[in-house]
Amino acid sequence: MPLRSDLLDELQIPDGTTVEEHDLVTDGDVIVGGQSTVEFGVRGHNVIAGERVRFGGDIEAEGDCRLDMWSDVAGNVLVGENAYIGERVHIGGQLMVSGDLDIGDDVDIEDGFEANGWIVIRNPMPTIVFLFVYLSHLLRIGEEEAADEVVSEVLSDDGAEGDPVLIPRNGSVSDDAWRVSTPATVGDDCRLHGNVRAERLAVGEDTVVFGSLRAKSDVHVGAGTEIKGDVTTRDGTVSVSPGVTVWGDISATDVQLHEDATVEGSIRARGEMTMLQSDSGTGAPAADDSATDEAATEADDPAADETGGPDAEPADEADDSTDDERVTVPEEDDDTDAERVTAEDSEGERVTAPEDESADTDDDYRENGHEAGLAE
Repeated sequence: MPLRSDLLDELQIPDGTTVEEHDLVTDGDVIVGGQSTVEFGVRGHNVIAGERVRFGGDIEAEGDCRLDMWSDVAGNVLVGENAYIGERVHIGGQLMVSGDLDIGDDVDIEDGFEANGWIVIRNPMPTIVFLFVYLSHLLRIGEEEAADEVVSEVLSDDGAEGDPVLIPRNGSVSDDAWRVSTPATVGDDCRLHGNVRAERLAVGEDTVVFGSLRAKSDVHVGAGTEIKGDVTTRDGTVSVSPGVTVWGDISATDVQLHEDATVEGSIRARGEMTMLQSDSGTGAPAADDSATDEAATEADDPAADETGGPDAEPADEADDSTDDERVTVPEEDDDTDAERVTAEDSEGERVTAPEDESADTDDDYRENGHEAGLAE
């Protein structure tokens, strides 16, 4: 996995992250850059904070917890595995560690601490510095494979589900606002409280933001997302996907709005205003087109019946069959006569004389134009 120049170069909120009461809850890790402020508590797998990070609530880590020097936690710190506490860290509550505790000098824990494993009192090296020194030493002695394994282990999920929460350096996160000077990405199925301020902003699908979105560059809102405030950008484009509900206003240089989105406020675009439609090109689902075709076909059926269209073919066939039967009547009569003559030849007597006379009379009537009975 290639390393970037700055691992914390954006605000990243993974899928399923929620703000419950006064805690930021996620299934993955939480990584906070130096000199950042998190006004509420944090609950995650591993919690890692840089120097001079301030937390306004409790920290609950299922895995490890590492707090670098000069960090401040207003509440308790509960760690499921090992804890690394740098020097001059202040904890306003109690420190509970299920594993080992590595703690530095001048650490202030107001309600005491408890650890089930080894307790080492020293000055732990800051996390980033330790990784940098260790990787530099491995590369210097030619152990590139070992360095790759270390990087993979550090950057792996380590049993956590999902991507980590990343808060960049000098970021500020609270119920009022999420402010960063970097791009920001919010995943799917998230529930956040506060206004989001970033350089560039992208929100996933089916997310609820109880606040507004503001960025200097582009803003994208995924399908099914609900924004309780405004969506504003200074010099970018606002793109709104289908099923989105914006309870406030939209203001941008260019606006791309899907026809299935809902905007309760006003829309102001200094440049272009584009209405996005469905894939069919008409803005209507394909099923609607088929229903229209069926209705048109049903409407054409009466006209086809009157003009002898395709629906009239059975009637024509019936007429043809009638004509055929009418034409074959003489043939049946001929066959009857032939059978009668054959009977006469075989028996030698005219047993059916009355019928023969009537039949002959009919034939004479057709041939001569008058009744044979009168002639008799």
